[in-house]
Amino acid sequence: MKYIKILFLLLSVQVFAQQGGMWIPSLLEGMNEQEMTSLGSKLTAKDIYDVNNSSLKDAIGHFNGGCTSEIISPKGLILTNHHCGFGQIQSHSTLENDYLKDGFWAMNLEAELPNPGLYIEFIVRIEDVTDKVLEGINDSLTEKEKQSIITKNGNALQKTITKEAWQQTKIKSFFQGNQFFLFVTERFEDIRLVGAPPTNIGKFGSDTDNWVFPRHTGDFSMFRIYADANNRPAKYSKDNVPYTPKHFLPISLDGVEEGDFTLVFGFPGTTDEYLPAVAIKHITEEYNPTNIAIREAALKVIDAKMKTSDEVRIKYASKQARIANAWKKWIGENLGIQKSDAVEKRQAFEATFTNALAEKNLTEKYGNILPEFDRLYKEFAPINIKRRNFIEVFLITNELMTMTFRAYQFEQAINKDPKSFDKAKAAIESTLKGIHKNYDVGVDKGVFENVMPFYNDNVDASIYEKTAFTNLDTALQLFDGKAKKVLKNLNNDAAYQYAKPMIEAFYKDLNREYQLKNEPIVALQKTYMKALMEALPNARYFPDANSTLRVTYGQVRGYAPRDAVYYNPVSYLDGVIEKYVPGDYEFDVPEKLRELHKTKDYGQYADKNGKVPVCFLGTNHTTGGNSGSPAIDAEGNLIGLNFDRVWEGTMSDMNYDPEICRNIMVDIRYVLFIVDKYAGATHLIDEMTIVHPKKDK
Repeated sequence: MKYIKILFLLLSVQVFAQQGGMWIPSLLEGMNEQEMTSLGSKLTAKDIYDVNNSSLKDAIGHFNGGCTSEIISPKGLILTNHHCGFGQIQSHSTLENDYLKDGFWAMNLEAELPNPGLYIEFIVRIEDVTDKVLEGINDSLTEKEKQSIITKNGNALQKTITKEAWQQTKIKSFFQGNQFFLFVTERFEDIRLVGAPPTNIGKFGSDTDNWVFPRHTGDFSMFRIYADANNRPAKYSKDNVPYTPKHFLPISLDGVEEGDFTLVFGFPGTTDEYLPAVAIKHITEEYNPTNIAIREAALKVIDAKMKTSDEVRIKYASKQARIANAWKKWIGENLGIQKSDAVEKRQAFEATFTNALAEKNLTEKYGNILPEFDRLYKEFAPINIKRRNFIEVFLITNELMTMTFRAYQFEQAINKDPKSFDKAKAAIESTLKGIHKNYDVGVDKGVFENVMPFYNDNVDASIYEKTAFTNLDTALQLFDGKAKKVLKNLNNDAAYQYAKPMIEAFYKDLNREYQLKNEPIVALQKTYMKALMEALPNARYFPDANSTLRVTYGQVRGYAPRDAVYYNPVSYLDGVIEKYVPGDYEFDVPEKLRELHKTKDYGQYADKNGKVPVCFLGTNHTTGGNSGSPAIDAEGNLIGLNFDRVWEGTMSDMNYDPEICRNIMVDIRYVLFIVDKYAGATHLIDEMTIVHPKKDK
């Protein structure tokens, strides 16, 4: 099969035509390399990705499957976002040792804290395996038959790959299933917490500042990779030693200026850059608003309780952040789509595509695609909304409903296979223990009363007084005994009786109908991608994000979100003090940080104007999963840590607009300032390599 051309599409402003896109690092030679050079980069494609020699990719790790991290010392020291390590920081926190409130710093290796279940995965090499995976595929097959062949081919191929015994492989789909790449990986599972600032630094501004600029958030945390005596991945052991990496990132203290080159290297989660206009319209005008409303209703209860109780604050900190993050992101996404006229521009592009089909005599082959999208989305929209509302209520916001949902899955598992009872029982007990570790029945009942009306008119809060699920001991007792007794107890529980009909309807009707109506859309999207490349072969396309390693390049730039408003690209410690509100959970500032600012005790971390930079903006095309990604300068040095996007720019998951899409990064000088001057963890600074590329020229 002919190689698919890696292209980029739908940029509206010519001056920014070199920016945007999430590029596969093994395919940077040529056009991408030239573009990076034109933006100021001194890096070659091999500096970024090289199979045979140390390169930047060897320092970039997938952090627990959801964020990105980077190695910043020869002793396996890892940097990622505070919000990426939040769950681990929380798990070590108690009322007596409140690491969320006070921060945590291990002053030696022995004090570093292990984190069961946490892993960091590195890419060893990437191979295009499209021809082998698609062998035997033809247009006469159904989508189900095609997928069966693809899965079979992929599984067989992975068995033939040359790799070390401790390495793994995975095959990922690109361009909606038109191209496939194989990844050889190494996963490290002994990851220890080294340091984290207090939440009023690491999460300063909280929900109010989330997704907006100017930001003043020190969103970072530090971990360390441990390996066995042979420097290979290993489960936790007191005998393991700090990992010696193939490459680590030197750190530049020379700072950034507008126009400086920036490269963000990480594992972006998902994007949908090639959706038809009808899909964008559905998402922003129908799908997002109902989900926003559900999460807003849940947050109203959680936020109020967290403000009045430290115990609740610790228990719900991670859950609140998870719920609030997408809630505000969806609001900004809608604003950006509207502000940029994204639907209208996509419709104009589709007219260009239709004309191109006619010019190339492809109308008969592909001319039905856009009308078919319109028909399919009209049928799909109601069920898509209803299904997501169920997920929001039962799996995202309300924990009692989550417990009943998992209990239903337990019941179905043992009804299907009675021999699986012990395994299913262990799984549900583990789930219940995990939920109850950070559970408050008063908070959850309030959430239930607020969110259930979005899904069902029958809101019976009395189940909280009748159910066994709201107490861990009585919840576990439900599953004590043999299968027949357990099922009887479970089905007599008030909460389970309330939730079970809705869960059954989800599986038997709602989810089944969703799959039936979504499958033809997925298949048509794959055909649409192929049609675009045939009809408009001279455009440039990049593959949507799919949690694989990607490069996105750009420059430090401010932006104008609305008339007469312009945001400079760098924020400063002065802004932290300006926002300071004593006792406020979002804008309180630690006394020591205020004192450092008052005395100007900035060490080597101030800029040429004598100010400590906190965050800066870039034109890098990022999304969820890029949290924790390194911001790298023109010569391969670390200058910042990606953690957010501007509010209007969150639409970049569907529509990257170079005029308003900006990513937000913590300046590395602020990170080191906090580590050194605030925390006094100078031993961590000592193991890093500090450089001055601008001063040394």
